[in-house]
Parts: sequence; C-alpha cells; structure tokens
Amino acid sequence: MGISNPENKPKLALIAGPTASGKTALALRLAKKRDVVIINADSAQVYSELPVLSAQPTPDEMAQAPHRLFGYLDGTEPCSAARWAKDAKGAIAEAHDAGALPVLVGGTGLYMRTLLDGIAPIPEIDPALRADIRNLPVAEAYAALQDVDPQAAASLAPTDSSRIARALEVIQSTGRSILNWRQDKVGGIGADITLKPVLLLPQRAWLYARCDQRFDAMIDGGAVEEVAALLKLNLPGDAPVMRAIGVREMSAMLAGEMTRDQAAALGKIATRQYAKRQYTWFRNQAPAHWPRFDDVINDIEIN
Repeated sequence: MGISNPENKPKLALIAGPTASGKTALALRLAKKRDVVIINADSAQVYSELPVLSAQPTPDEMAQAPHRLFGYLDGTEPCSAARWAKDAKGAIAEAHDAGALPVLVGGTGLYMRTLLDGIAPIPEIDPALRADIRNLPVAEAYAALQDVDPQAAASLAPTDSSRIARALEVIQSTGRSILNWRQDKVGGIGADITLKPVLLLPQRAWLYARCDQRFDAMIDGGAVEEVAALLKLNLPGDAPVMRAIGVREMSAMLAGEMTRDQAAALGKIATRQYAKRQYTWFRNQAPAHWPRFDDVINDIEIN
C-alpha cells in the first residue's frame, strides 16, 4: 500500500487493525485533541440495518466528532472496494476543505489498499456472463480457469469460489489475465497525501477475549432486535447485510433452532475467526514501515 513522504501534502491518518482491537476508542481520543473527521473503512459498517451487530460507533460516540460512511448504504446494495474508495475520496476531500484531519478507521484491508494504491481498470463484466460463471460448481470453475489462465489458477486455492469466479469472468470477458490487469492500477491517492498510519495488532489472547466480551454486549445491547427487524424485511439470502457475522446465529435463535447461549457461542467463534483472518492479512499485507502496536495503546499523536 502506498505512502507519501512530503509534508506539504494533505495529511490522512489511518487507524487499522482487526475487529475489537480498539480502533474506535483511539480515534475518539485523537478527536479530543484536534479537529478530525472519522471515516469508516470497514465493509460491515457501511450498512444501515445492523449498527450494533457490526460494532458501529454509538450515537454518543458519533456526537464527539463528525463521522462519515457509517451505515450509509442499504443492506441489499453491494459495496465493492472501488465503490467505497470513490466515496472515501469524497469524504477525505470534504475534511481537507474544512481544515480537519481525515482519519480512516477500520479493518478492511482491501478497501484501504484500493484507496491508496488504486485498482486495476478492468472493464465491467457482462451480467449474463457473470451469472453463468458464478452458477458453476467451484470445481468446474477452477478446472475451466486452469485451462484458460493456469497462472491465475495456480495462485488461488481450489476452493476459493469468489476469487476463482472473478478470475474466470475477467479472462473470458477481456481475453486478459486478471494478474496482468493488476499490474496497471489507477486511481490511488497514496502519492497525493502524507499518510499517517497506525496498525493495531494486539496479543491474540487479549483480542479474542475482547471479541467474546463485545459479542455478549451486542446481544444485550440490541443485536437480537436488529436481526429480528432485518428478517421482517424479507431480504434475499445473498443480500450483503444478510452475510454479516451474527445474523445467521441470531436468526436461528429467533426461529427456535438454538438457544441464546448456543447462538452466542457460535457468534463468538465466527467473530474470532474473522479477527484471525484480519490479523493475518494486516500482519502480512500491510507495509512493513507502518507503525505496529502489539500492546494496548490509549493515545496517539498525529503530527
């Protein structure tokens, strides 16, 4: 992910890390010291239907500083990294125009990488072709990808259905490998700003305990009621918001298929697994020069 050095460029702060690592609290402490605009960089928190279950800042927290891109989309609307990056650029520009420091806060590394480094200019895929490919069994799609783009296939796990489908649709639509497309990225802002990153990678035992505590707090704080209201909307099962962590477990509890304790236990497992994936991504994919903190930190300075 890109980073620029000249101090005369507008600043962009970034607080990144896995779920429950303390990002929101850190951003709010920074807001007590200077004018900031806190901008969501978490794929689950863009949707409006589940503010509690997706751990969006509370109304009291949002009152402490301007917040952008939290709960701003309907749960049926897909939010790609490119869509979010476009919206984030607007929010960042508005913050700079107002003389405030924009602070990205979140755990979706792909969003951040797309914003900073840009994205491959792959043309829109024909919807009919996309539907045909995504209806293929993953083994059949992987075999087809091996035939037409063996290098891309070799870079993917044979069970990674979404990435296999994406690679297959790209080469069938454009005649060019997705690996080749990715060599030419456009639209990144990394060269135009001075990035001030902070990466939170706390001890895993502490992080997982926090995940468990927070899931219990979510259940007590309205998550069950959120899911009950969501189910009344009769959204399709593949709607983005329906895939949020905890929705399946709370839905099963509301249907009488499991107890509250069982739903909570499964929700905690799913949350810890998600935190582990985020932790691994940031540890391996974030630039080595980003300041990393493996202890709990209570304050930061952005110069």
